[in-house]
Amino acid sequence: MDLQDAERIDHLQAAGVQIIQAQDVFAFSLDAVLLANFAQVSPTSRVVDLAAGNGAVGLFIAPRTQGQVTLIELQPRLADMAARSVALNAFTHVDVHALDLAAATTVVPKDSVDVVTCNPPYFKVSAKSVKNPNAHLALARHELTTDFATVCRVTADLLKYQGKAFFVHRPDRLPELLATMTAAKLAPKRIRFVYPKADREANMVLIEGLRSGKPDGVRIMPPLTVYGPDGHYGEEVSRLLYG
Repeated sequence: MDLQDAERIDHLQAAGVQIIQAQDVFAFSLDAVLLANFAQVSPTSRVVDLAAGNGAVGLFIAPRTQGQVTLIELQPRLADMAARSVALNAFTHVDVHALDLAAATTVVPKDSVDVVTCNPPYFKVSAKSVKNPNAHLALARHELTTDFATVCRVTADLLKYQGKAFFVHRPDRLPELLATMTAAKLAPKRIRFVYPKADREANMVLIEGLRSGKPDGVRIMPPLTVYGPDGHYGEEVSRLLYG
């Protein structure tokens, strides 16, 4: 596998997946691993990952389904990294498209998908926003080219009736996230908060939505704590990373 300057190959041991990374462009973090694990995927699920970056979430899900897994990423450099990682892992059921997620239904038919995942940009853009000077990282972290409302609209278009959406985001935007999902007819069904340590505030939230689901029945799942008192990964996170 040919690597470009500053690229490396990392290995997510628990999933048995290799992935091409480049710190100066994009490297997946724990939120991608947690989202892939949170997503409920059957052996035949048809999956689409929006804002796929270098493909981490879709690549980590791919071993769990024989259905087609489609990765959609706006930035050509990241989409190319994802495509080469697909080849590196010999995943014949994964395809990659360098495409604005708003145009996802031009490559995947509406109402055809069982599972949509998305690790979207977390930060809104305003006159006071401090954006990363690295354009690749700025696009990944800030709502420069998309927003959560667009993510939800496209997700609802792609999903079959009763199909499932899985998102990871910031807890400080939770009321807005739930309202936006509900407006797009993605009924929130499971919520799990992620804490860096047991005595800290949550810094991530995982959310499951059901297309055209009933508005009630939201479940708050047990918390996930990343680090134990000794500063090492807790048992669950260690298992997700290393098996």
